[in-house]
Amino acid sequence: MSPRPLADQIEDLLPQTQCTKCGFPACRPYAEAVAAGEAEYNRCPPGGAQGIARLAALLGKPVIPLNLVNGIEKPRAVAVIDEEICIGCTLCIQACPVDAIVGAAKQMHAVLPQLCTGCDLCVAPCPVDCISMIEVTPGRTGWNAWSQEQADAARLRHDFRTARLRREKVENDARLAAKAAAKLKAVEAEAAESPEERAAQERKKAIIQAAMERARLQKEQQAAQAAGPTGMPDVARSVRRGIEEVDGKLKQDPQ
Repeated sequence: MSPRPLADQIEDLLPQTQCTKCGFPACRPYAEAVAAGEAEYNRCPPGGAQGIARLAALLGKPVIPLNLVNGIEKPRAVAVIDEEICIGCTLCIQACPVDAIVGAAKQMHAVLPQLCTGCDLCVAPCPVDCISMIEVTPGRTGWNAWSQEQADAARLRHDFRTARLRREKVENDARLAAKAAAKLKAVEAEAAESPEERAAQERKKAIIQAAMERARLQKEQQAAQAAGPTGMPDVARSVRRGIEEVDGKLKQDPQ
């Protein structure tokens, strides 16, 4: 049996907080960059010194200090929303990489602390500054403040969210395409008697056709760049099963 790809092995050693402090949009891109030699293995503050030691052992390299440009190692924190100030703008929900915030537009939001990875990505977008990061592991940092089960659960939730957003975009693009096609058909059916009316009709058709062509090209580019499987419903179901399994373990050992 061939060994697992190095990027997969590196990703397994990351805490999966999806905090972007490493300079990459998520843990997986960082793992791929480290595997390719394009990024150092000391850029993950949530993993801390122990995380660097784990990566160094895998890579056969020396243990080096955490790059302070990316942050400092500190106790794990969770986000807390002040319900008296929250205006229900949903910006924090959109920013959360692991779906740890619940709420609806113009309704008070709440963080599910057992799901929060402490990434703090929800803090900056809040327009009323109602989100605070509260330490929950005083005296414990890095992997002493985080468990493999929590990391596995966070990765599953991040993957599920990514799959959901991709599916929603596909569905929305399909609705827009159908709307554009209907509009084009309606324009073509319009009665145009004078040269001016026919010219205006042609302009409308050209605008709609150009928009449809841009959408088609964008769809092709996204399909070419997609690294995951194309069966989104099946992916979502498999990820959901994984989440349920890890959630069961976390309920037995919340820390």
